[in-house]
Amino acid sequence: MSSSRSRLDRFVSRKTGMKRGDVRAVLAQGRVYVDGQVANDIAQLIHQFSQVYFDGVVLQGQTPLYVMLNKPAGVVSATKDKDHKTVIDLLHRDDRDQLHISGRLDFNSTGLLLLTNDGYWSRQLSLPDRKIEKVYTVTVAKPLTHDYVDAFAAGMYFEYENITTRPAQLKILSDYVAEVSIQEGRYHQIKRMFGRFQNEVMALHRYRIGAVDLDATLAPGESRDLTRDEVAALAVS
Repeated sequence: MSSSRSRLDRFVSRKTGMKRGDVRAVLAQGRVYVDGQVANDIAQLIHQFSQVYFDGVVLQGQTPLYVMLNKPAGVVSATKDKDHKTVIDLLHRDDRDQLHISGRLDFNSTGLLLLTNDGYWSRQLSLPDRKIEKVYTVTVAKPLTHDYVDAFAAGMYFEYENITTRPAQLKILSDYVAEVSIQEGRYHQIKRMFGRFQNEVMALHRYRIGAVDLDATLAPGESRDLTRDEVAALAVS
C-alpha cells in the first residue's frame, strides 16, 4: 500500500551492492523471489511490504501492521517523550518501535487511536478529500442548546489559520453531552469550536474512525491488531 516504489533491479542493486547490469543474470538464474514467486522482470516494482529473497536471504521482509488502541487520559500521542508516558509505551509487542500514530488525540482525550508502519495508508487517512469521519463523545461544562447544532453545521472561521472548518455534525445526547462528527482534525478543533460558546470541554472520547469502531472489549491502555475487514474498511484505493 506504500506509494514509494522501486524497480527490482535498482532494489537488488541497492541492497546487495551488485551492479545493476549483473542483476539481470541473477534473475535469469531464478535466485530472486518476490512474494513467494520467482522474479525475472528487472522492471517489476517493489514496494515497502514486498517480501524479497535473494539466494534464500531476506532482502526485505517487513509486514504491514495496523493496530487499534484505546487511549487513556494522561498519555501523549507520540512515539517518544522525555516527560510523559506515550501511547507506544502502552504496547506490549516486540514490533512496537516500527509503529507511528495515524491521527493523534490530545493528552487528556481518550478513545480510538490507530497506529501503523504503513506511511502511505496513514497519510491517506488524513486527506480531507477522503471525507473520513471521526466521531467523538464530548462532555462540556455548560448546558447545550440548538445553537450549537447550527454553528457546527455552518463551519467556524479560525482567524489564526485563516480557515473555515468543514461542516460538522453535532447531536445533543443530554444537557452536557454531545456526539460530534468531523471530517478533519485541526489543532484542538473540537475544543476551540466549543470555545466559541465559552463552554469548556471536560472530556473528549473518540469512538469511531470511518467505518471502524473502538472495540468495546478493550480497556483503556489495551490494544489489538485491526481485523482484515477493518483494514479493508479504511483501505486506500
